[in-house]
Amino acid sequence: MHIHILGICGTFMGGLAALAREAGHKVTGCDAGVYPPMSDQLRALGIDLIEGFSADQMALKPDMYVIGNVVSRARAADGSPKFPLMEAILDAGAPYTSGPQWLAEHVLQGRHVLAVAGTHGKTTTTSMLAWILEAAGRQPGFLVGGVPMNFGISARLGGPVASGQRPLFVIEADEYDTAFFDKRSKFVHYRPRTAVLNNLEFDHADIFDDLAAIERQFHHLVRTVPASGRVVVNGLEESLARVLHAGCWSEQRSFGAAVSDFSARGEPHDFEVQQQGSPVARVQWSLTGVHNQLNALAAIAAAEHVGVAPELAARALADFQNVKRRMEVRGTARGITLYDDFAHHPTAIRTTVDGLRRKVGPQARILAVFEPRSNTMKLGTMKAQLPWSLEDADLAFCHGGGLGWDAREALAPMGTRAQVADSIDQLVQQVVAAARPGDHILCMSNGGFGGVHQKLLDSLQKA
Repeated sequence: MHIHILGICGTFMGGLAALAREAGHKVTGCDAGVYPPMSDQLRALGIDLIEGFSADQMALKPDMYVIGNVVSRARAADGSPKFPLMEAILDAGAPYTSGPQWLAEHVLQGRHVLAVAGTHGKTTTTSMLAWILEAAGRQPGFLVGGVPMNFGISARLGGPVASGQRPLFVIEADEYDTAFFDKRSKFVHYRPRTAVLNNLEFDHADIFDDLAAIERQFHHLVRTVPASGRVVVNGLEESLARVLHAGCWSEQRSFGAAVSDFSARGEPHDFEVQQQGSPVARVQWSLTGVHNQLNALAAIAAAEHVGVAPELAARALADFQNVKRRMEVRGTARGITLYDDFAHHPTAIRTTVDGLRRKVGPQARILAVFEPRSNTMKLGTMKAQLPWSLEDADLAFCHGGGLGWDAREALAPMGTRAQVADSIDQLVQQVVAAARPGDHILCMSNGGFGGVHQKLLDSLQKA
């Protein structure tokens, strides 16, 4: 089959392209501003990439167009379509589908799917689970919205399985909508036998009106898990309790709370895993933060459903190397350490700062550098939570350019501990002026952040 992917450089669609190519399909694709790292990975796989969404790509005549959710029916200021290729596909009556639908029909069929859903920690927990299964010799397939450093790739089909076993496939299950023509959450397509519900808060204010709307989508996911399946749920989340109260037809295993099926005793970097109150394993690793401790419990509970003992799972986590852009040390200069992290929701910012604080201790200074770049943050829906999210940082620096709300006003409760810059260059100047040897600079964004990491390291070195 020849598929042509619209929006191929996104993390999910790029992973789908790699899986399709590995499965023997011919894959081409297009995107606006074909960009690395995904563009480099795809070209290395022999996948032809086209810049833009021009209608002349109809000449490729693929068997199927696979549409990413970056594509819409929007029009430019002059009235012309933003995605002329999509208009041409519709006019011609050419076959098209969404990425999640294609994946469900051509990759996930016949596999035991382990899906990891949640507002936070999806990428990390998916990577942990894939690594646990790999260490157990199960050779899982996976699709992750990032690059797990244990594997060095974001997606693969997986290896052969023993007779009588279903091949395993671990997938990051995103609640964001599927495509402009399918407003269900992506994860509804995956039909998991093991579903992890990591946590659930309000997010994606651009497509969801309120928390109840997201809870409804999570319940749609629960409805697809068979009776022989397992729902692994965070026992600390009231929102998830409401989701399950609406109906659950599968085995349930909880984690996190003291009375959960899987709980932790000890610090996040060194803790005992307890199953129904009895110690069964110990996790000793380099990761920090209570959020990662919870992620680990979720992965251990999910792996147990497919026959991997908690003790083996815990040993595998000792060698877990995390995911790129998850507390990744980007470099040091003048005794100052600079980290890169994907955090962008206020809760994720708070837990990330807390994790670093636990690692470096109360005396070291943390300089939090962030940009409110996600659609939800750009709308200003959660601006009032920013001072709370940054409580554990000594100083905070916000890139406020391009926002529809006043970042200075939102951060005013922090007083002189917070500064706002209208450009990346100004932001770099502010941070460099404040930084001193021994500091820890934590950069947080779900985008490229204008290359601020290298700019800070270069400027610190010269200062």
